Amino acid sequence: MATYLKNLSNYDANKVPSAKKMKFGIVVSDWNSDVTHALLRGAYETLIAHGAKEDNLLVKHVPGSFELILGAQFMAEYADLDGVICLGCVIQGETPHFTYVCQGVTHGIAELNMNYNIPFIFGLITTDTLDQAKDRAGGKHGNKGVEAAVTAIKMAALQKDMEDLEDS
Repeated sequence: MATYLKNLSNYDANKVPSAKKMKFGIVVSDWNSDVTHALLRGAYETLIAHGAKEDNLLVKHVPGSFELILGAQFMAEYADLDGVICLGCVIQGETPHFTYVCQGVTHGIAELNMNYNIPFIFGLITTDTLDQAKDRAGGKHGNKGVEAAVTAIKMAALQKDMEDLEDS
């Protein structure tokens, strides 16, 4: 759905499970840090608001959005997590670099979801301009970090529900 049709920060809090017993990793790109660090604040505050404990949140920074993939893989391999949120921002430039980075990150995060037994959440903003990115990082379209955190909680809860079915 197009972002302009929905505020990324609006959701029904009653439909979000408790994150009290969940552990999450957040890997954030430092490229376009004005945007990505706002996404991080949105995700972190949302996880805390839904009961996650600060001790159960692991935040790591990577240089750029392309590095989100390996950073997220490291989190899955070296930390006991219920999910990993990947936050980055790629803004269209004058060269095809935008396309290569966006495709690589999209494919990489999809592969992580298929190869590991935890959810990896795609929190990558891809825009034509810096203003559009800021609009999606706490501006007029809300904060994609909030949306990513809610998605992480819901997917971790789904996995827990499925594991409980298997055990019964």
